[in-house]
Order: sequence, then C-alpha cells, then structure tokens
Amino acid sequence: MSRFFPHPPYAEDQSYPYTILATHVLHRGFQVGALLGATAGLSYSSYRYFRPTTTAAAAVSPTPPFRQTFRALILPNTLRTTGLGATAGLGLLAIGLEARMWGREEIEWQDRAWRLLEHEGQMSVDDWSLAGMAVGVALALLAARRGAIVIKNRPMALVGAAGLGSLAGTEGSVEWRALTRTEVRQEKVGPGSGKRLLEE
Repeated sequence: MSRFFPHPPYAEDQSYPYTILATHVLHRGFQVGALLGATAGLSYSSYRYFRPTTTAAAAVSPTPPFRQTFRALILPNTLRTTGLGATAGLGLLAIGLEARMWGREEIEWQDRAWRLLEHEGQMSVDDWSLAGMAVGVALALLAARRGAIVIKNRPMALVGAAGLGSLAGTEGSVEWRALTRTEVRQEKVGPGSGKRLLEE
C-alpha cells in the first residue's frame, strides 16, 4: 500500500502525511487484532473438540470426525473471532493514533510518514500483507461456495479471512527477506576477501 504514495527526497516535502500514517497504523492494528482473535478462536475451538469426555457422555454424543468438526466448528469460529479481533484492533489503534498525534504539527506527520516510506522492510510487509488479504478473502469465498466450510456470519468471516491472509502474507514477507539476504551474502562474499558484504 505504501508504494501507492509519492516519496520525495526530503521529509518536509512529503505529501499525504495524514493518510500515510493513518493507513499504516490502522493496518497494523488490524493485523495485531487478527492475531489475537485467531489465537483465541483456535484455542477455544480446539479445546472444545479435544477436551476429555466421560464414557457415558461419549456414548450418548460420540465425538465427530475431526474433518467434520474442523469444517463446521473450528474454522468458522476461528474466522469469526479473527474478524472480531481485527475490527477491535483497528478501532483501538484509530483511537490511539488520534490520542498520540493530537495537536502535532504537520511536519511531525510528514517526518513519520516519510520514514515509513523510506523503510524497505515496511514496504515489503505492506505488499505481502495486502496480497495475503486478497488471497484469504478469495479462498474463503471459494470454500463457502463449494460447501467446504460452514459460515453463518459471512461479513465477519470474510474480515477474519482477510486477517488470516494478512498474517500469512506478513510471515511470507519475513521468510522471503531472510531468503534473499542469505542469497545476497553468498554472492557478495568473494573467495579470500576476508569480509562479508551484506546488503540489507
């Protein structure tokens, strides 16, 4: 997302500073909330499935196959709690940004926005995260259409799918950067140089 904004050589010339900073903060709030929501939902749903049951209770209501439970309980609940967490995180970070930057001069917004655009790691995370969000929503819609998962609250489930996709994209960005840095090290270290030239 950051690549869509102009990035001048100097911070005082940075345009759209409010939009850039707000977009970044809300994006991170969405991701943090999604992570917490996914962790809570997956943990609770897994506990409900794997919790010990008495022999009498198991005879009356036997445990269904895991695949059926995953389709009807674990994944839908995880999508729902991820969506709720992502929405809550976005809202809380919006309030936090307003409180943090209240009364600040425009140059302070410009400086923060400019430094965000200058950071290649942030740019990479944004790119991968947005791609992951799109893939997550597309996969959720396809799975629901084919009956692979049971979704009751579709809007919130799609928000959750976007959140999970965003987290997967972020992890992909981290792994990709680690891989490319390793390859660059191997290319840059010449035989007998005695020094490693690292490209960050």
